[in-house]
Amino acid sequence: MKKLLISAAVSVMAAAGAMAQGWTPPGPIKMIIAFAAGGGADTQARMIADEMQNRLGWEVIPEQVTGGGGLNAAVELAGSANDGTVIAMVVTESLGYNNVANGSPVSLDDFTPLSTTAGFQMGIVSQSGEWETFQDVIDDAKAGEEIVFGTMSPKLSDLAYLLGQANDVEFNITQVRGGRAVMNGVVGGDMDLGWMAGIQTGGVKDGTLVNLASGIGKPLDASPDAPLTSEFGLEFLADGYFMFAAPAGIPAEAAQAMADAIAEITSDESTDAGALIKRAFGGPTLIQLDDLTAQIEVETAAAEAILAAVQ
Repeated sequence: MKKLLISAAVSVMAAAGAMAQGWTPPGPIKMIIAFAAGGGADTQARMIADEMQNRLGWEVIPEQVTGGGGLNAAVELAGSANDGTVIAMVVTESLGYNNVANGSPVSLDDFTPLSTTAGFQMGIVSQSGEWETFQDVIDDAKAGEEIVFGTMSPKLSDLAYLLGQANDVEFNITQVRGGRAVMNGVVGGDMDLGWMAGIQTGGVKDGTLVNLASGIGKPLDASPDAPLTSEFGLEFLADGYFMFAAPAGIPAEAAQAMADAIAEITSDESTDAGALIKRAFGGPTLIQLDDLTAQIEVETAAAEAILAAVQ
């Protein structure tokens, strides 16, 4: 299914420039960014904003609205003008797990999902020399070693708990803000291992970090031999996507133009955004419009199952 979606997106991308130019925003576009300033996700969003201005002449004004795992940004977006002058960058987890876990303050009907940019390269990561695979971690935990497991979201904390439960071990789960904080914790020795969503790629390539397991249901690009977390009894995936959305009711031509522009920019490795996505996430993953709505519905159903499993 995912391969079909990506192929369709690539076909759309071929005509993206011409299609995007068929619509002009009625004013400056406010780009709500659900991530802290200066982080990798914020940088990606701002690079896309800059390229929209360079290629299309659209004035794009980034604005941070953080907190609530992306829900604060989602709430602001839901109440914004739907004329194509407001979009937001969140993650699918914001509208899936985080929304369900917080009592569903927003509905998918409040939004027009536009396009993903990249999928997470979510792995369980440690410093090199500590362990070779996640099985080594389990063996040490069963031998009585305390394992500090870093996470950066409630969903990942739940998955770390369920992973321990499936293997009859208990991790000391420490949740921090953002993947960089997890990486800093692992590199600095405050955490033994942790979930990382692609930020680890450089360290894996230079040999300072190791992907112990893949949480995305398929091998990680940087570590194709790392086992999958499903091999250790975890029934749920830790995958997800960076995505843009607009308020519900946006004109169809505006939604299409924005989706096309995002596809064109993120698929062009000569742009700063495209190069970043290639380096950190192996390249773009483009799920758009109705297909993206369907993806969020899948993640919402999975969120309900995860929350039921941890009760």
